[in-house]
Amino acid sequence: MRAMILAAGRGERMRPLTDTCPKPLLPVGGKPLIVWHLERLAAAGFREVVINHAHLGMQIEAALGNGSTWGLSLAYSPEPPGALETAGGIVQALSLLGDEPFLVINGDVYCDWDVGRAPALALGEDQAHLVLVPNPPQHPEGDFALADGRVTDAGTPRHTFAGIGLYRPALFAGLVAGQPAKLAPLLRQAMARGQVGGELYRGRWEDVGTPARLQALDAELGGAARV
Repeated sequence: MRAMILAAGRGERMRPLTDTCPKPLLPVGGKPLIVWHLERLAAAGFREVVINHAHLGMQIEAALGNGSTWGLSLAYSPEPPGALETAGGIVQALSLLGDEPFLVINGDVYCDWDVGRAPALALGEDQAHLVLVPNPPQHPEGDFALADGRVTDAGTPRHTFAGIGLYRPALFAGLVAGQPAKLAPLLRQAMARGQVGGELYRGRWEDVGTPARLQALDAELGGAARV
């Protein structure tokens, strides 16, 4: 199974740190945030990882190279200034991801969900499997509901999408490469067809979306990021 790390966001809420450094390269716990993902993927047996980028994207390529440091083969999917939103970025990279289901992880989250479980998740007729987490203080209303392993856009309680999902390429059928597109509408359409499964993960997860959250996570992990 191939994996994709979404790393094309501008990181507006993380400014001024992201004025000169792309968000995935911000240090936390002594290493760039994106390296935590690469290490977990490599340890779980992944070998091919796609990374999209836009803002200061060449810094990401220069820092990570071909991935051999982690025993990975990295491929990059550049996007134009302003990026292509989540679904647009995935569509842009589909030729690198192949025809089988693939794992996608938001580059700006920290999570210890076992990525090694992804290849064994049987999608069946589903087009997606989403990892949900309890709602954090900054997002108390949540995103989706979960009942008997099915994710829906209605019902309670609602949980927050962790930014970790397994997708079939067919989920993105009809979208045009190079055009911005959001992921949530596609997921809601698939939910309406009963084609989205999921799980609630109660382990360590953090949306590293602000300097304060970055600093708190860095302190927890014992790093020395200057925020």
